[in-house]
Amino acid sequence: MAKKKSIKQSDLIEFYMDHVLTHNHKPKSVYAFAKENNFEEQKFYEFFGTFDALEQSIFKIFFDHTLVALEKSEDYQSFDARNKLLSFYFTFFEILTANRSYVVHALHSEKNKMASLKVLKHLKKSFSNYIEQLDIHTIDLKQEQLERFQKRSIKESAWFQLLVTMKFWLDDTSASFEKTDIFIEKSIKTSFDLIDTTPLKSIIDFGKFLYKEKMHSN
Repeated sequence: MAKKKSIKQSDLIEFYMDHVLTHNHKPKSVYAFAKENNFEEQKFYEFFGTFDALEQSIFKIFFDHTLVALEKSEDYQSFDARNKLLSFYFTFFEILTANRSYVVHALHSEKNKMASLKVLKHLKKSFSNYIEQLDIHTIDLKQEQLERFQKRSIKESAWFQLLVTMKFWLDDTSASFEKTDIFIEKSIKTSFDLIDTTPLKSIIDFGKFLYKEKMHSN
């Protein structure tokens, strides 16, 4: 049988996801993977260097599909940062649910949890950029270094929140994952409320005071 000459990135991802769900493990080698799906091995390397790189791209593609869906919505364009993020979560988890069997395999199959986080490497980068572009309203600190720290803290806490939500969704046994929907609504509301609270402003003011005192003492 003649080898397939036209192979797209999406074909490789489809072949790979099908293989791991059918056999419950990665292909033994790129050679075996290419032979199984009837294409030349070199075609694989036109898109990916390793299976790890392919796995990382899958979650990035879930993210990209989420943004494409959101950008088609006129309502989304008019939302504030809170509602944009809420819309992102609901759309992203719809896509995860459509691919739940693979996501469960990818995140639960590794005994080393750090290996599972490595699979999300490209997702983290894209999501962090998305959070930055949301232009979330924060306290005006009037100090460049503190503001950089604040922005970095928001991105890191947002990423942690997404990981926590994914863990909740993985463990959710409710019909249509209704509990995850509730969790998303409450956690997003809480995170934005915390950004605007007066106690937080007091903490920031105190931090600015300590910073200035340290600078003067030096």
